[in-house]
Amino acid sequence: MLMANTNVYLTLLLLLSVLKWVQSTPHSSTNYVQDACSVTRYRALCINTLAPFSTTAKTSPSKWARAGVSITIGETKKVTQYLMKVKNYRTMKGSYKIPLSDCIECLQDAIDQLQGSLGVLRKLNARNFYAQMGDITTWLSAVLTDHETCLDGFENPRGKQAKMVRNRVLRSSYFTSNALALVNKLATSGLDNTVA
Repeated sequence: MLMANTNVYLTLLLLLSVLKWVQSTPHSSTNYVQDACSVTRYRALCINTLAPFSTTAKTSPSKWARAGVSITIGETKKVTQYLMKVKNYRTMKGSYKIPLSDCIECLQDAIDQLQGSLGVLRKLNARNFYAQMGDITTWLSAVLTDHETCLDGFENPRGKQAKMVRNRVLRSSYFTSNALALVNKLATSGLDNTVA
């Protein structure tokens, strides 16, 4: 009986020490993404969508900025494809026909701006760093404006489809807001050694 109690005690002690060690590890991948997303407005969205980048981005502001813009490109493309599909729905052909067309055009422009931003983020260099950051923040701000312009046409949506359009575009703007925050963090922290 004493031997069984000793084994249980030792097993419990070992488990507690392993748990303590895991909790005290300075930067688990969860900590990396939480640190990166601490500057964003939509933190939960940021953490959920950027968590897969933790092991490669770690503490690199440039890698987090690239990841944020990449995720935003994907989301904006999905929303644009959704809008093109919805454009053919009977319920969207009446008073929403023009706002929907405008919205598609705005988001296609946004995708161009996002791709330009990502292209520059991939080629950052110390000599032009601040000019590059100025361009990227300007383009990402323009993407937010594109989202706002699109949302103007769906300010008081009537009907299920119009509300869904508004919600999808709004959510896409949250991705852009987060990407801009990550780019601003990069701009203030400077070019790191882990740009590649």
